[in-house]
Amino acid sequence: MTDDQHPSGSGAPDPEETPRVTDKRRIDPETGQLREPTPEEAVLAEAEQAAAAAEEEVVLEGLVEAQKLAAERLDDLQRAQAAHYNLEQQYNAYVKRSKAEALASHDRGVAAVAEALIPVLDDIELARQHGDLTGPFASIAEKLEGTLQRFGVERYGAAGEPFDPEVHEALMHAHSADVTEPTVQQVLQPGYRTPDRILRAARVAVVDPEG
Repeated sequence: MTDDQHPSGSGAPDPEETPRVTDKRRIDPETGQLREPTPEEAVLAEAEQAAAAAEEEVVLEGLVEAQKLAAERLDDLQRAQAAHYNLEQQYNAYVKRSKAEALASHDRGVAAVAEALIPVLDDIELARQHGDLTGPFASIAEKLEGTLQRFGVERYGAAGEPFDPEVHEALMHAHSADVTEPTVQQVLQPGYRTPDRILRAARVAVVDPEG
């Protein structure tokens, strides 16, 4: 082997191939063996461990605080949603109650007006039965009855229908072999009702089966 191949001429290995030791505190640079740290190195190592532990503790404390804050915000959100839900339910109940009260007030008003007009309606029906409902009076009567019908006021009661004490008032009573159950024989005064109430029961003559 020539000098050109080994510039040093000693045959020693290339310095770049020599193992490098970076931790001079724990590895002996001469023997390459692990050695006990010096007191200064021990203090420095303990300081580094304490710093790392303190940093880890700070991170953990920050994580705990973040989780606690997130839980508090979630609880606040759920409480706000519950309050909004309760308010919405209260509003819906108020709307329903208001509509029901308005409808009931309307029905009471219609009933009050219709009850006040029943004597007039009796006179109209009596005039009709006697053939006296003619001319302008007939037109006015028809308009009045039509208006009441639009507000749900209905005249009822007819001969031959079963007697019902809930909607009929018996002014006359007799027996007959021609019926099998209590039956309206004659309507003396018609009844008036709305979908929700009886304004006046139909006043009738009723017959019961014989025996």
